[in-house]
Amino acid sequence: SSPMVDPSTSSGRAGPKVFTIPVHRNFADALVNGLMAQFGRDRMTLARGMVLVPNNRAIRAITDAFVRRAEPGLLLPRLVAVGDVGGDAMGVALDPAGGHDVPAAVDPLMRRFMIARMVQQMRAEMRSPVDAAEALRLATELATTLDALLAEDIRPDLLKSLNIANDLSIHWQKSLDMIAILLDRWPEELARLGRIDLVERRNILLRRQAQAWAAAPPVGFVVAAGITTSAKAVAELLRAVARLPNGQVVLPGVDIYSTGEEWDAIGQSTSETHPQHHLRLLLDRMEVARSDVVRWRWGDGQRRHAQRARAVSNAFAPAKFTAKWNTLPSRFRKLPGVRLAEFATPADEAQGVAIALREALETPARTAALITPDRALAERVVAHLKRWGVNADDSGGRPLSVMPAGTLILAVAGVAVERFAPVALLSLLKHPLVMAGEERLAWLAGARSLDLAMRGPRPAPGLAGIAAFLAGGEDRVRGIRGTASTWWSDVSPLFKPLETAFAAPKPALVDLLEAVRATIEMLAGDAVWSGAAGRAASQIFADLGASAAEGPLDFDAAALVPLLEQLLGEIAVRPPQGGHPRISIWGLLEARLQSADLVICGGLNEGVWPASASPDPWLAPKVRIELGLGGLDRRVGLAAHDLATALGGRDVLLTRAKRDSRSPTISSRFVLRLEAMLGGIDPETRIVTLAQAIDSHDGPAQLVARPAPSPPAASRPRVISVTDVDRLKADPFAFYAKSMLRVSALDDVDGDPTAAWRGNLIHAIFDKWFREDKLHPAKLVERVTALFDDVGMHPVTRAMWQPRLMEAIDWIAEQVAADKASGRAVIASEIKGSADIAGVRLKGVADRIDSTDGLLAIVDYKTGAPPSPKAMKAGFAMQLGLLGLIADRNGFAGLSGKPTVFEYWTTTKDKGQFGKRVTVKIEDFIAVSAASFDEAAGKWLTGSEPFTAKLHPEYAPYSDYDHLMRLAEWYGRER
Repeated sequence: SSPMVDPSTSSGRAGPKVFTIPVHRNFADALVNGLMAQFGRDRMTLARGMVLVPNNRAIRAITDAFVRRAEPGLLLPRLVAVGDVGGDAMGVALDPAGGHDVPAAVDPLMRRFMIARMVQQMRAEMRSPVDAAEALRLATELATTLDALLAEDIRPDLLKSLNIANDLSIHWQKSLDMIAILLDRWPEELARLGRIDLVERRNILLRRQAQAWAAAPPVGFVVAAGITTSAKAVAELLRAVARLPNGQVVLPGVDIYSTGEEWDAIGQSTSETHPQHHLRLLLDRMEVARSDVVRWRWGDGQRRHAQRARAVSNAFAPAKFTAKWNTLPSRFRKLPGVRLAEFATPADEAQGVAIALREALETPARTAALITPDRALAERVVAHLKRWGVNADDSGGRPLSVMPAGTLILAVAGVAVERFAPVALLSLLKHPLVMAGEERLAWLAGARSLDLAMRGPRPAPGLAGIAAFLAGGEDRVRGIRGTASTWWSDVSPLFKPLETAFAAPKPALVDLLEAVRATIEMLAGDAVWSGAAGRAASQIFADLGASAAEGPLDFDAAALVPLLEQLLGEIAVRPPQGGHPRISIWGLLEARLQSADLVICGGLNEGVWPASASPDPWLAPKVRIELGLGGLDRRVGLAAHDLATALGGRDVLLTRAKRDSRSPTISSRFVLRLEAMLGGIDPETRIVTLAQAIDSHDGPAQLVARPAPSPPAASRPRVISVTDVDRLKADPFAFYAKSMLRVSALDDVDGDPTAAWRGNLIHAIFDKWFREDKLHPAKLVERVTALFDDVGMHPVTRAMWQPRLMEAIDWIAEQVAADKASGRAVIASEIKGSADIAGVRLKGVADRIDSTDGLLAIVDYKTGAPPSPKAMKAGFAMQLGLLGLIADRNGFAGLSGKPTVFEYWTTTKDKGQFGKRVTVKIEDFIAVSAASFDEAAGKWLTGSEPFTAKLHPEYAPYSDYDHLMRLAEWYGRER
């Protein structure tokens, strides 16, 4: 194995001064301890020094480490971010404000918009146009590819000289041709603006700094700490720092234990998934041999497992060297303090992680951290910790698109794009930021009235469609719609400018954004722009406004929502400081250079850690190899290094869920590798058991009895509709819930047309046909045609229902005409009646009543099948008979006569014809219905019979109250 040098100081060494802090040390604390030991004796010496770090997150971690070592009057060295490719900006110490002839970098968002416009133009030339949202997505991927090329000093024009087109499939050939043309045009676009790419500017400045230091070394020390990116310009800077008289490069977790053969294998392109591959590449570009890397002599002040780094090195050995596991001494293939907890589901995993974090707080001064790339797991853990009053900051942040400010932006844009469809509109009106404050209660009352009014199928689009919908409706809903209409007439003008902007034929992006912004401020005021999320949202609007002119030329308003979803989803809003000081939740980036007493690595499944590689839509894998760009698997190697670093902790808990919401999961390849070397990781079963037990119920389950409420007779209803009698007899509890508890089911908002909705429409048409058209056959067809020509009719409903109903309508018109010729005339339609029977008032509405020779015929229209004879013989489906009973008692004003005929006219198909006439053939139907009603009324309305749930379930098909009666908990047992 490679020898380890342990110098007493870093000064006076010949050659490059490159060090590594092993994984079993806390990088930030060990680094600060070393800096204090070398330069802390003189405060000014420390203050004159400079520490180069990869990004702003590292600055925070190292600053915290200095605070932990703080002494009176401590002056910190300058902490300067070098900047990651596509990440944080470079520190001002390496990017002075003025005095340079390097052009400014193009704004990242403007750059993407410019590339999106080029992509859209190119696709239009290729006769495969894309909308603005898709163009922006492709531009984002192209910008990432361009950054990777620039970071590797690969000239984009090399794409033209590649001679591998014949080895590519047709779609990759087209993609290669297209990207070559785009990247050829890109310099012209930059020249027009007088800008250059951010990565190119960083490369220039880093190389100038390296040259300046090489020519004139700074007086103070320069330490490059924790920088692992292998970009060539960064490597050149580190190479210069390592050779400065007062320069040092400190790398995290370089493997100094593997053999030379293994180290050589790690450097091959086929080993990109190895956790040391990017470090090997960086050292090669720094012209530093692995033997020149010295272990940092200073620790972190904590007792650690000294053999942990060697064991981790062995665990991640290249595949062809894993045979050595069989001959390794046991101390080199053990990971004491590392445990594995496998949970059944992600919910159990989050609960178990939260328990482990909470348990760590029982030990004074003990710190604990969850490291995971799974944002859903992190959010769940944060929620679980609040159970014990522990507020944990998720430093990975949450996407702006799911924060209140972001969802309000998307809601306003969405409601405009969907032309004020009910679901989108109600979601916006009820948004928590809308009309917050004293006006909130009144606003919500109006929004809820609109919610009730807009139940059922979607109205016509636009503000006018909603107004027309609220102004119409049958008697049953007219009151609800009237209340909502009054409120909506005051509110709808707020949305008129938004509707106008989105209705323009070719709207400009800047006009749409201004309309969205103005609407947001009218609804939520300036408070929406406050806080971290609000400021980020405000910045997005400012950046979009500045970049819109350079964006896609052909912009469709419908593309605004996916465009905003993409942009808002890319912005992580991190919480302000204020969480528990001993609990941390980190993403993989945030966890670098940091550690805790208890480290929990969560989400260790394939596709999560490591994440599935996102394909490059522009460059085929073979093209990337030919360019020397490297494969997409390099990200797997970075994820492996993050886990290897975390495994260096004193107490490590690995967690995974055995399945996700869809299917069983596969354990992370890293966990499988560790299990193979160790012969199994020590299982952590106690936390798994606690996670399952914490919400379990102690003792036997409490069985729920079949509900049978029995209110006093004086409280029972004395009025009942003929349509509720069957409900009373078949499911008395459902009648009790509807009539006494006043609980009724609501139709879905923007729901599919229900049978009741179709029935109400048909009844309204037939009523107007009688009252206004005097049963003229042609008028009935005209009314039904007008119904389907309504723009608010859903296309699927029109396609499925219109052909059947039109045929049935013709049949009904023919039947009415034939009856009229035989002496039977329609005398009433949708007529209300009532009569006092069995001590209660029975009321109902007859769809139609005909008269022939002084006798009456009761007709009921059905859009479905009529009741079965079996149900009627059992005493159910007595609606027509009860209407006849009311008529027999002269309960319909202005009508007299004996009802003798009871018919169902249905629009269903029968023997190849839509339309059927079914006559009830029960002798003395009125008397049978009266006896049945007397019995029911005597039991439940004037008597004391309990309202038992599902008394006759075979005749109680509706499930509106099944949840209220907790049917699933008793049905099988009680029956």
